[in-house]
Amino acid sequence: MHPLDEAIAMQPVAPGVYAANTHPGYANAVGPFGGITAAQLLNAALLHDERLGEPVSQTVHFAAPIADGPFRIEARPVRTNRSTQHWLINALQGDKLVAMATAVFAIRRQTWSGTDAKFPDAPSPESVAAMEWDKRPEFTHRYDLRYIDDSLPKTFTEPERDNGASQLWVRDVPERPLDFPALASICDVFFPRVMIRRQRWLPIGTVTLTSYFHADSHMLGRVGNRHLLGVARAQAYRDGFFDQSAEVWSPEGELLATSHQLVYFKG
Repeated sequence: MHPLDEAIAMQPVAPGVYAANTHPGYANAVGPFGGITAAQLLNAALLHDERLGEPVSQTVHFAAPIADGPFRIEARPVRTNRSTQHWLINALQGDKLVAMATAVFAIRRQTWSGTDAKFPDAPSPESVAAMEWDKRPEFTHRYDLRYIDDSLPKTFTEPERDNGASQLWVRDVPERPLDFPALASICDVFFPRVMIRRQRWLPIGTVTLTSYFHADSHMLGRVGNRHLLGVARAQAYRDGFFDQSAEVWSPEGELLATSHQLVYFKG
């Protein structure tokens, strides 16, 4: 079984209640990688008997670090309309809330479509070297990360940059066909922009992450297991918090997802 499928696997213990576990392959500096938590919470709704349509958005609030081991996820649709469905999804360890999410699912309908965002010029993933960093967090080994613009710090002694933007190609390791849990996880795969901007290691923690899924399952199926192009940037760093936004594109230039998150930092 693929590590991602192992990580998002869960057992129903009651209607809308699932037994889940952290996965050592997606460990971060403190607790699990936030992207895998987002994928687990989303998968609880995807597995629910009352689920309508496909996810179009998810907002995750990371209330506390999840300790290694078991936890439970409670997912319930709080409002179902003709074509949209609103969800509340909680992760708990013991009686403590460790993460919560809201999500919107929908039955997608064929309409006029357009994209204002521009697919960036980028070299092919095969022409970009994979990231090499001996001390990188464990979860990064689950992804083939190919930074295009050399923005990732290598020694954390480089001069500070004038912005925190970067581009990279990314896909799961081992290769895996793209689906919504994988896309939800990849929306959080971008290194904290404050580390890119300042070119040094700083203690950080994502507070909240919102992802918008512009693709349906057919678009994800066309991507298969190929690389995705990611673009990330920050807007402002101030008083211990910064926000960063990201775009995730298919190799053909279809915008699959966008995300926005607020991150706590020290230093």
